Amino acid sequence: MKKFIQGMYQKKNFGVRLAAVILSVIVMGFALSLLVLVDLGTDPCTSMNLAISEKIGMGIGNWQALLNTIIFVFVILLGRENIGFGTLANMFLVGYSLQFFSWVWDKILPAGLFDSMAVRILVLIPALAIFVVSAAVYMDVKLGTAPYDAIAFIIAKWMPKVPFRLIRMAFDFTVIVIAFLFGGKIGIVTILMGFTLGPVIGAVGEKIGRFIECD
Repeated sequence: MKKFIQGMYQKKNFGVRLAAVILSVIVMGFALSLLVLVDLGTDPCTSMNLAISEKIGMGIGNWQALLNTIIFVFVILLGRENIGFGTLANMFLVGYSLQFFSWVWDKILPAGLFDSMAVRILVLIPALAIFVVSAAVYMDVKLGTAPYDAIAFIIAKWMPKVPFRLIRMAFDFTVIVIAFLFGGKIGIVTILMGFTLGPVIGAVGEKIGRFIECD
């Protein structure tokens, strides 16, 4: 463990990476809180977590932290190369940030604001852009991935002949089905993210990676 921590700390531009990953996962929670207001769906993972947390009566922050901790144990056993400081940041900060910002919007925004489709679309576009960019930053700083994301990498390691994109899509759509079974909101955004989230984040991440010199 000591060697692992030292290895992470000695990565080039570690301070920039660490600041970027903490900020990015908080911003992801902010963007997700807006997508929840728009009510056209979120990413597959959040759609599932929102559905389950509501079904069992647990706050999204607590539920996501609990689920991530359970998955984290399996990642330690099967794919510890995916673990880093970014893993821990994502495990806890995304869910609690989503919960916090949702609470803020509930306090300050007028009731019925998002009844208008024009308002929903107006918020949807920047919220999606913010989510994609922040997710790309967190992935590309190379300080570990979220336990949820690590599952696809672990499966890809077991199935090297299958393109990673197909593995990620199959995994995301399995999660979408779980969200649906728990009564979750499956909107057009959820379906689109299931098809395109990985490639889009990868493309954006390449450009960001050059800027912060992660390679």
